[in-house]
Amino acid sequence: MSEAAKPALGGARAGDNVGLGIAISIFVVLVFGVQDAISKTLLETYSPFQIVMIRYWAFAALSLFLAGRKAPLRQAFKSTSPWLQVLRGVLLMLDVWLFSLGNRTVPLAQLQAISLLYPLIVTIIAIPLLGERVGVFRASAVVVGFLGALIIIRPGGLPLTFDAVAAIGSSVAYAFYIVLTRRVSARDSTATSMVYVGVVGLVMSSAVGIFHWQAMDLRGSLLMGTLMVTMCTSHGLMMKALSMAPASLLQPFSYLALPWGIVLGFFIFGYLIDPISLVGAAIIAGAGLVVVVRERHKATVPAGSAEALGPRD
Repeated sequence: MSEAAKPALGGARAGDNVGLGIAISIFVVLVFGVQDAISKTLLETYSPFQIVMIRYWAFAALSLFLAGRKAPLRQAFKSTSPWLQVLRGVLLMLDVWLFSLGNRTVPLAQLQAISLLYPLIVTIIAIPLLGERVGVFRASAVVVGFLGALIIIRPGGLPLTFDAVAAIGSSVAYAFYIVLTRRVSARDSTATSMVYVGVVGLVMSSAVGIFHWQAMDLRGSLLMGTLMVTMCTSHGLMMKALSMAPASLLQPFSYLALPWGIVLGFFIFGYLIDPISLVGAAIIAGAGLVVVVRERHKATVPAGSAEALGPRD
């Protein structure tokens, strides 16, 4: 799952290059899918904690580099809510750990479908944590989306193993991370949020991953190197895309990860999703898109309108 920053929803701005932004975001989604496939291949031999640790070395270096370009790093560490920033870093670390654990045995298609639950979970937890209002459209979408998840993990479908539970937990952790990001974004700069996530993740992943270290052979080293390079490149490209087009316009294209996961799962691992699970995945994706479209609609409602009751009402 991509951990690229998600700025506030809004309409296109003058000077935006929307077409190119969409093209870049689609390319990045495809690259993220390939990264998940590479990780799945590495997980056949190496510990998920070792793989996550090495990935975070690259991610932390990228975060510090990008933050250092905006301002001195010592300034980036100054936060109005340092403990919330640390908690964000912990939640994102849990998300990546749990996703990697799930990626060991959960097929890519089902894994991508479960990961798409996070916008629905955000809708739920934003009510008590952010005081946001949820209308009938999004409330209905949340219920339908979780029914889709139940279809996937039904008896005779995806076994409810530890790895499957970890995949679900990953979406929950990421949803809490998104909500906290919204809370701190009004007070701290993007550079500050980026640095905390990178450093907290670096410390946590290294503290655990070092005890799972296993020397990599040439094939593993090449795959790991490819994973690190593509991760840094794709995150940079996603930031570029977000500078060209509003996040609310680009976010629906992330749902291409589901059909792409089905394709990669078949051609690389020889797994074809069963028809009933495919229906469940489609329900989750559809429900998530309803939430995204509704959110975009609310973001474009003029201020002062009777419907402009809150950022995600």
